[in-house]
Amino acid sequence: MAEAAASGEHAPKAGRTTGQRAAAKTGLREHALALVDTVIAFHHAGAADHTDWQVEVAHPTPAGSLVPDGVVLLADGSHAFVEIDRTLSYARLLAKLERYDAYRNAPASGRGNAARPPRSHWQQTYAGPSLERPFPLLLFSPPPSAARPRQRGRPAFHDRARPNWRITVATTTLPLLIAHGPERPVWRVVGDGEDRLPLAGLPQPR
Repeated sequence: MAEAAASGEHAPKAGRTTGQRAAAKTGLREHALALVDTVIAFHHAGAADHTDWQVEVAHPTPAGSLVPDGVVLLADGSHAFVEIDRTLSYARLLAKLERYDAYRNAPASGRGNAARPPRSHWQQTYAGPSLERPFPLLLFSPPPSAARPRQRGRPAFHDRARPNWRITVATTTLPLLIAHGPERPVWRVVGDGEDRLPLAGLPQPR
């Protein structure tokens, strides 16, 4: 709502409505508001335009359907999948990341032809730099109040995640992303220690 007001494209109205008040009136979930904050953070940093996001689009995988919270076309021409961690248990969260791995590494399908060999859904949908550096970005969003259960922290997730993924999974917190932006060293790569990296410095999949 602040972005809309600052754009000058909407007539100003009396009074002030906060995101929390809007959520209470419209039934929007805090999860959706966290995704909006993420889109704005990427937009302000110039890492991705706010129009270059798709939300909850189903992707077929050998391990079942994969529905990312968001898919973003980054400024460098590659894509990233964004997950907002608020409600999933560790088991379900890790299972979803396994589906990301299955999607990225699914075998090619179709017959192809002399000009173009068979390609997987990933290759057909995200041709370009994404084929070289695909990764999901996982954001830990804080609870809105102390009345909520204690948030799972990034260290706990990294301790639990012992993956053999062929994708790069990078994590940060929503407050850290909002404060510094995605192009600053706010990302911690699962399996690569404690160092934080900028978006452009995330490694290619092993």
